Amino acid sequence: MPRAGLTPERLTQAGAELADEIGFDQVTVSALARQFGVQVASLYSHVKNSQDLKTRIALLALAEMADRAADAVAGRAGKDALTAFADVYRDYAREHPGRYAAAQLPLDPQTAAASASVRHAQMTRAILRGYDLSEPDQTHAVRLLGSVFHGYVSLEASGGFSHSAPDSSESWARVLDSLDTLLRNWEAQP
Repeated sequence: MPRAGLTPERLTQAGAELADEIGFDQVTVSALARQFGVQVASLYSHVKNSQDLKTRIALLALAEMADRAADAVAGRAGKDALTAFADVYRDYAREHPGRYAAAQLPLDPQTAAASASVRHAQMTRAILRGYDLSEPDQTHAVRLLGSVFHGYVSLEASGGFSHSAPDSSESWARVLDSLDTLLRNWEAQP
């Protein structure tokens, strides 16, 4: 019989919070059971195993970021939309490092297709429409933006920019300016 008060949603939320505290890689059903003060077996009526829990956390993180991004880019275009979108990722990674790591979890194709990652791709492509890119350049640009955002955020989170001036926020603004310039002047390759 399921323990009163425990639901898949509550466990997912608690797992996400735990990921932010101890790191996504450290989140397991056992760690979550310790947090709730219950036996591991009592969680298995809500989550299948640690991989299922991690997938649920990844889906939660993707949805949270998509909601934030949609709010941030609403009514914006061009560089304003690009900057707002990028800032959502950077801010989310700073506020929720474990959840951000969870959002990078590889999902099986069926789960990915039903997740908020589809919304992320749609928003990215909507932003890129403002730069008048056609295929396959649009796909190349989607990959470029994802790589730059994730790379910068990951290096910043690991302390890679903390050892020298100027502040990494200045560099972030320059990176976004450069991306905007690149996208506005993108030339199709033969």
